[in-house]
Amino acid sequence: MALRSIKRKLCQSGKYRLGVFVLLAALAAIACFLLAPKPKPAIQATDYAIHSQLSFNQPQFYPLSQKLPTALYQPVGEWVGRLILPSPSLSDPKLPDDQQSLAQANNASASDWVWLEVQHAPSEAQSLVGKVVRLEWSPQLEVQAYVRAVTQNVSFTARTETSKQQGNIHPDRLNGHKDVGPLQSLAGARPNDDVIVTLKDVTVVPASDSPSILQISQEPVLATGRLYGLVKILGVDDQAAKQVAPSLCQKSPTCAHEFFRVQHYNPASKKFDGVLETVRIPQQLAGRSGIAPSTPRHIETSPAGKAGWYIYGAKSAEGVFVVQAIQPRSLVQLQSDRVVLGHPAGLTYINQQNWQKVETQKGTVRKVLVKPGSTVTKAKARPFKWKLGDRAIVLHTFGGIGGRKAEAALGYTVTGHFSYGLAEVVREPLTQELQFDVQYQQVYAHNPNAIISGTTTWPNYMGNLQWGWLGTRPVSDVLVKFDPVLRDYDFGGITLSPLREFQQQLQVMMARYRVGDGTGSATVTPATSCVQDSNQALYATILHIKQQVSSTPAIQSWLAAHPKDEQTLRFQQLVSLAKDLEQRLIPLGILRSDWQQNATVLAGTNSQPDFTSSRDPLAGLTSWRTMIPRQAQDELANLFLQHGAQLWFLRTNQVGGWNPDIVPIAPTALLGQLTVPGAKAPIASILLNRVLSALNPSDLRGWLITVGLLFLYGAIALPLGFASGFLQVNLWPVNWLSYCLLALRALLTPALLEELGFRVLLLPHPTVGVAWYIWAGWATLSLLLFIVYHPLNAKTLYRAGANTFLDPIFLTLTGLLGLTCTVVYAVTGSLWAIAFVHWVVVVVWLIALGGHAKLGIKPL
Repeated sequence: MALRSIKRKLCQSGKYRLGVFVLLAALAAIACFLLAPKPKPAIQATDYAIHSQLSFNQPQFYPLSQKLPTALYQPVGEWVGRLILPSPSLSDPKLPDDQQSLAQANNASASDWVWLEVQHAPSEAQSLVGKVVRLEWSPQLEVQAYVRAVTQNVSFTARTETSKQQGNIHPDRLNGHKDVGPLQSLAGARPNDDVIVTLKDVTVVPASDSPSILQISQEPVLATGRLYGLVKILGVDDQAAKQVAPSLCQKSPTCAHEFFRVQHYNPASKKFDGVLETVRIPQQLAGRSGIAPSTPRHIETSPAGKAGWYIYGAKSAEGVFVVQAIQPRSLVQLQSDRVVLGHPAGLTYINQQNWQKVETQKGTVRKVLVKPGSTVTKAKARPFKWKLGDRAIVLHTFGGIGGRKAEAALGYTVTGHFSYGLAEVVREPLTQELQFDVQYQQVYAHNPNAIISGTTTWPNYMGNLQWGWLGTRPVSDVLVKFDPVLRDYDFGGITLSPLREFQQQLQVMMARYRVGDGTGSATVTPATSCVQDSNQALYATILHIKQQVSSTPAIQSWLAAHPKDEQTLRFQQLVSLAKDLEQRLIPLGILRSDWQQNATVLAGTNSQPDFTSSRDPLAGLTSWRTMIPRQAQDELANLFLQHGAQLWFLRTNQVGGWNPDIVPIAPTALLGQLTVPGAKAPIASILLNRVLSALNPSDLRGWLITVGLLFLYGAIALPLGFASGFLQVNLWPVNWLSYCLLALRALLTPALLEELGFRVLLLPHPTVGVAWYIWAGWATLSLLLFIVYHPLNAKTLYRAGANTFLDPIFLTLTGLLGLTCTVVYAVTGSLWAIAFVHWVVVVVWLIALGGHAKLGIKPL
C-alpha cells in the first residue's frame, strides 16, 4: 500500500510538472512573438505610381511651346500653369534686394508662395508663357487672414506612416516643414511637381532682374490639360497607331486602340463638319484593383457622345493632340431629358428613381429637372429658364463598382463619396451656347490616386483619364437653384453673402485636409470623412451668418424697417432653411465638440487657435445624418425641394469607353445592401434610419404642440370614458415607491416599446420627404395594427387584460390615443414626444382612473 501511494504521488507530481512546463513554454512563445522584431509590411504600390510609369501622364511629355488654332482649341483657363514646390532651403525665402521695398509695400508676410510654370497667359502677359514665376497671395487683409488660419507645421504621425504603407499618397515633401500655407500644400500634395491649375483675378508684379510675381486672392483651381476642343469621334485610326511605338499598356491583350479620327465642331454650320484630325486617347494601366481608370475601347459608339465630346489635353512632341480628360457635351447642355412636376413626384424621384436600375444604364447620361409645387398645375405655372451667370449649388455623390472586378461593399453598404460644388451658366467659346460649368469643392481624404482636396474643375475630377471617376463609377450631381442662398444681400450698405461664406468655409476645410491638420494624414472614419466635414463647413456657415446678423444691429434695424422688401422676404426663406439644415446637421440636438471648436477658431473667439478632428465613433453618431454620402445627398435634396428650390439632376453611369469587367452600382444608405429575401427594399437600412431619426428630442415648438394635443386627447377621452362608466376616479392605494416603479415600467412598456413598433418603425420619418398620401396610408395601417394588437395581446400574452382589452370603449380610447400619437409624430418626428403622450395617458389611467383594478395590478 505504501509503495502504491508513493507511485501515485510521483505520478501526480509528474503531471503537475508537465503542466507547469507546458504553461511556461506557452508563455515563452507568446513573449517571443510579442517582443521579437517584426518585418515591416511591404509597401503597397500606389495607383499614382503605377500610372506615372506612362510617359503621357508626365508633364514633360508636352512641350511648353504650342500654337493651336483658336477656332479648334481654347485654353482651359485665363491663366494655366504647373505648380512647383520651392526647395526646402527656400521654404522661407528672402527676395532680392531690388524687390525688398516692393515686397514690404505689397505684402509684408509672403511666407506661403510657390513657383508657377506658366503654360498659358492672357494676351497682355504672353511674354511670361514658358517661364517660371513666383506665385503668392494678395496682401488684402481678408486673404491674409485666411492664409494665417490654415497655415500649419507639418509633422507625420505613426498613423500617417501606416497609411503610407497601405498605399496612400501623403505630402511627403512637406513633412517636417514649418508654416505650410495653402499654396505650398497644393504644390506639395503629390510626390512630383505635376499639379496643373488655373488662376483668376491675377495681379502681375513686374521685376526687371528676377522672375515676375503673380498675386492672387482666390485659391488656384485644379485642372487638366492646357487646351480643349469639341469633336465627334469617328473611329479608330489604325494607320496612325502603326507609326507610334507601343506604350506599356499595349503589351497587355486587354488594351484598346489609342488613335482616333475626329471631326471638329464647325461654329459656322453648328455641326461636326469641321477639320478632320487624328488624336490620341491613351489607354491607362490597371490600378491595384485590376481596373483601369479609363479606356478608349468603343468610345466612338458611346451613346453619351451623341452631341460630341470635349477633349482636354495638349500636343506631344510628335505633334499629336493627346487627350488627358473628356467630357460629354450633352451633360452640360441646358436641355433636360425629363421634367418632374410637383412636390410629391419630386420626392419620389429623389428617394427612389434617381438611382433606380443603374446597372442597366451603363454608358449613358441622363438629365432630369425637378420643379417644386404642391400640385402639377402650380409646378407648370412656375417658369424656369437658365440665364447667363445663373449659379447653383452642387450636391455630388458617386456610387460603387460591380461586375467581374467588383469592389467589396463595406458592411452591406456602398458608401460612395460626397462633396459640394458650384455650377455656373457660362457661354462656351467654341459653340457660343449656354452651358453648365461645374466646379467641385472636394474635401477629399488622402488616397492612392493622389486626388487632391481642393477646388477642381469637372474635367479634372470626373473626366481625367488617369484618376477621374467618369468611366468607372455612377455619379449623381444635383444642381440646386435657390435664390435665398445664391444671391447676396445688401442691408443698407452692409453686405451678406451666404454663398461666399460657404465657399470660404469649404476652402478652409479643403486646406486642412491637404495637410491633415499638420499630421500629414486625413483619413476616413465614422466621425471624419468627406461627407461629415463638408457638412461641418455648412454648419460653420450657418453659425457664422447667425452670429453676423445677431451682432449687427444695423441689419436687424433694416429688416424691421423693410418688412415687405424683396430682400427681407428672401432672407426669411434663408432663415427658415438654415433652421431646418441645422436640425439635419445636429439631429440629436448634441453639438459635436470638434465642430464647435473649429467654428469658434474661424470666428476668432477661441483662445485655443488650433483646429481639431474627432475620431470618436460616438461623435459621428451625433451627426449621423451626414455620415453616409447617399443619405446626405437625398436628405439635402429633399429639404431644398421642400423649401421651393428647383433641382437639376446630372447622372452619368460609367461613361466613355466600354469596360466589360465592371458595372455601375448605386450608393446606399447604411446597411443598404442588406435585404429581406424576396423584397428589393433594404428593410434593415430603412428601419435603422427611422429609429435614429426618431431619437430627435424635438424643439420647444414641438413640445408645446405635444402638450396641447395631450390636453385635447384628455378633453375628448375623459368625458367619453366617464359617460360610459369605463373610467372612474379610483386612486391606487399603494405607497409612493410603487407609484414610481409603475411609472418606470410603463415608460418602457407600453410607452416606448409600442410607440417604437407602431409609429417609429412603421411610419416614414417626417423629415424623409414622402408624398402625403403615402404617409397617410402607412399611418392608417399603423393605427389599425395598434388597435388590433390589444385584443390579440389579451388572447395570447396578457390574458389578465382580456376583459378590458376587448371592451369597445377601451378600443375606442386606444384608437384615439393612437391617432393623437400619430399626429404628434407627424409634427415632431420624435420618439420621446409620442412616448411621453402614451406614458402620461397610461400612468394616469392605471393610478387614478381605475386602470389598476381592471388589469389586476398588484403593488410592486
